[in-house]
Amino acid sequence: MYSHDNEPFVVQREIKAVAIPAGVEVNLKIGAVGYITQALGGSFTVYVDGNLFRIAGSDADAIGKTSASAPEVPLGASEDDFKNIIWQQLKTCYDPEIPVNIVDLGLIYTCDITKNADSSRSVDIKMTLTAPGCGMGEILVQDVRDKVQIVASVIHANVELVFDPPWNQSMMSDAARLQTGMM
Repeated sequence: MYSHDNEPFVVQREIKAVAIPAGVEVNLKIGAVGYITQALGGSFTVYVDGNLFRIAGSDADAIGKTSASAPEVPLGASEDDFKNIIWQQLKTCYDPEIPVNIVDLGLIYTCDITKNADSSRSVDIKMTLTAPGCGMGEILVQDVRDKVQIVASVIHANVELVFDPPWNQSMMSDAARLQTGMM
């Protein structure tokens, strides 16, 4: 996994990380040395002591990086504009092992946005995983929830993990198939 192109880092404060692909939370200690292998969508996949870990964007400072900010919702944005902003947010969620966003991977089955009486919004998402037993499933669900809930006026994001229909490679966008060498 390590190559000379990966960016080295030193852990500057103790942080929680998630072991890939098991999905088990661990602590990375101050002074641990590693390499950033993927920095997409605000989270980081890192290689430390022969293992891969996912570090949340909120802990970016611990490896000398900055975290992503919430997207801007322009005043007077139409419902179509808002829906586009949500879909763009979903495209900032990445599988930690595959450098393709979850939308292009075909993991988002539905995204329904409800405008409430007070102009706030609720978002209901049904998504799947590339493999039902993936240990990173709950991490991806939480990433989706967090990314959608930081959008202005979203008061609730419900993310449901479903496995019907089962995911297959035909659900990937052409760009994702090209990027992963499946086209």
